[in-house]
Amino acid sequence: MKKSLLLLFSLLLWSIASCVTINIYFPAAAAEKAADQIIRDIQKNAPPQSWQHWRSTSLSWLNVLGISPAYAQPDLNLDSPEIRTLKASMQRRFPKLKQYLDSGWVGYANDGLVALRNRDRIPLRELASVEQLIAAENRDRTALYQAIARANGHPEWATEIQSTFARRWVANAESGWWVQDSSGSWQQK
Repeated sequence: MKKSLLLLFSLLLWSIASCVTINIYFPAAAAEKAADQIIRDIQKNAPPQSWQHWRSTSLSWLNVLGISPAYAQPDLNLDSPEIRTLKASMQRRFPKLKQYLDSGWVGYANDGLVALRNRDRIPLRELASVEQLIAAENRDRTALYQAIARANGHPEWATEIQSTFARRWVANAESGWWVQDSSGSWQQK
């Protein structure tokens, strides 16, 4: 009886071990790399910044048995007509946006958009053009995040892509520019 139970238990463990689970998950590391590439293209930063990705893995009872799930990580597609058009629009706008970032009138918000930071210091004659630039930039950024998600067959990733870009815009901001932290407070980088 004991041998039968042991054999049955062994077969059960073997059958569990032979099952393969494929999970499609949001490719966070690929999204960060893609965001850095697009941001550098828009800002025309020459050398790529070095960065490392550390992925934490949680142990499940299957991991303890030496069985780990297989993950299919899709490559992020950044080449669609819509993405190219949005990038080109943002590249054309960036020199003017950079002036406003340098002056401190505009900053990188914690939601992946740009925001008017100091309305009182902007000369009244320039306020409307600054607001128009911000509106156009934010329309393109929002559309870019959605376009990347659609180009990769996962429109539901748009929010995660925007969150990833939000962190990467801040990380790629030049010294002296204003950025919002997660609580919404402005700080100079």
